[in-house]
Amino acid sequence: MLYSFDGKIPIVGEGTYVSKTAIVIGDVKIGKDCYIGHGAIIRGDYGRIEIGDETSVEESVIIHAPPDDVCSIGNGVIIGHGAIIHAKKIGNAVLIGMGAILSLESEIGDGSTVAEGSVVKRNQRIDNNIIVAGNPAKKIRDMSKKEKEYWEYSKNLYTNLAHKYIKVGIETVDV
Repeated sequence: MLYSFDGKIPIVGEGTYVSKTAIVIGDVKIGKDCYIGHGAIIRGDYGRIEIGDETSVEESVIIHAPPDDVCSIGNGVIIGHGAIIHAKKIGNAVLIGMGAILSLESEIGDGSTVAEGSVVKRNQRIDNNIIVAGNPAKKIRDMSKKEKEYWEYSKNLYTNLAHKYIKVGIETVDV
């Protein structure tokens, strides 16, 4: 569901699916061909949130911008189930694992992966094209070609799923 707040109305790009159980509030701009999953909460109430094209925000993700600032999420990003995003910037082609936490003012470089359950601390910067894990998140290795191919496959999977939800729709079922 989309909600206006303080005179700001969410903007959603063409080909983007936003679940009816997702909550998108205020100053939020979502690009084209995105997937916003069931139970996701995207709060643009005291900061702006910008989500690029072909980005997937999976189920139960929380995204919130810092006060009077912007949370910028790039193109082709996958944010795994249950992640909490308070970051300043997530670059392009990034994978945020399930349950990961990105704290205030953190930044994730292009092409990187934050492993499941990892914590990127306040003001922490993650370089491009690496995999980080742990609490606090630390580099474990560079991204491999195979991992980049899998990321591309996963991104396309969610873009196609968004289009299918739009085309087919979902309906409640009486039991």
